[in-house]
Amino acid sequence: MAPLITDVPIVLVSVFALAQLRDSQTAFGLISMIGAAVLLYLAYATFTADRVEVNADATEARSLGKGALVNFFSPHPYLFWLTIGGPRMVEAWTQSPLVAVEFIAGFYACLVGSKMSLAFLAARSRLLLAGAAYRCVMRILGGALLILALVLLRDGLTFFHVLGP
Repeated sequence: MAPLITDVPIVLVSVFALAQLRDSQTAFGLISMIGAAVLLYLAYATFTADRVEVNADATEARSLGKGALVNFFSPHPYLFWLTIGGPRMVEAWTQSPLVAVEFIAGFYACLVGSKMSLAFLAARSRLLLAGAAYRCVMRILGGALLILALVLLRDGLTFFHVLGP
């Protein structure tokens, strides 16, 4: 739930800054290329993940507050909203404000839902996080990240007029 608390200012600042650059094909091309590089790195890290260590006994109270603090000072939401999510929000807004609202609602439903599902699964079954099933899921997720990286790479090349529209 931490992103629901901390991401509002991050999203607003990122989308406002990117809206100011809306007419700059070069800026959006560069941002798309950086986003593609970030996603390629995450895809690689996901493909090569072997296992995760879970210690359910180590949880402490105030985890929401701690999670919000970590999320706010983590570079990840900033990188995502400046290089991936923000440009998509600006693009969605140009189609329709409703499309932008649908994007943000879908994004946070998936983000929070997946984190809650993972926490539930981790608490219920450590075996799922250690075997071949985990590696298979991680490879599928890595493939999804790779596909998204290629989409951003295509967008960046289109902004630089290397590819046609």
